[in-house]
Amino acid sequence: MLQGDTIEKVRPRGPNPVDVHVGSRIRLRRQLLRMSQEKLGDELGVTFQQVQKYERGANRVGASRLYRLSRVLEVPVQFFFEGLNDQESMGMMAENDQTPIVYDFIQSSDGVSLAESFSRIKDAKVRRRVLELVRTLASEEEMAR
Repeated sequence: MLQGDTIEKVRPRGPNPVDVHVGSRIRLRRQLLRMSQEKLGDELGVTFQQVQKYERGANRVGASRLYRLSRVLEVPVQFFFEGLNDQESMGMMAENDQTPIVYDFIQSSDGVSLAESFSRIKDAKVRRRVLELVRTLASEEEMAR
């Protein structure tokens, strides 16, 4: 190689979709346990900033750390991969696939809180009424646009 020549590194455009999915599952479980990023970081021996990077998928989670996460978050390792299929991991979702919307929602603090509260309603009739209320409110909001 001559002086002045440079080798360009191929840079990925963003985080790997599998890493993003695993990170979202880490965040979901942490929130369900009402655990802070700082507390999780302490349990793992990393900073809360590192936990943030894992949750965004910006940094990959190694096998030993994933195993430790499963113990700290009290889930099997497979939990982090649930809902991941070949099409999603390759970014080939159908145009009308609502999966990204659902993942965005369940990753939000409102989504986690709503899902948690809804799951505590034992009466099936009440659950259906709540669902119908949400559908009605969503329809009214769409019509107002």
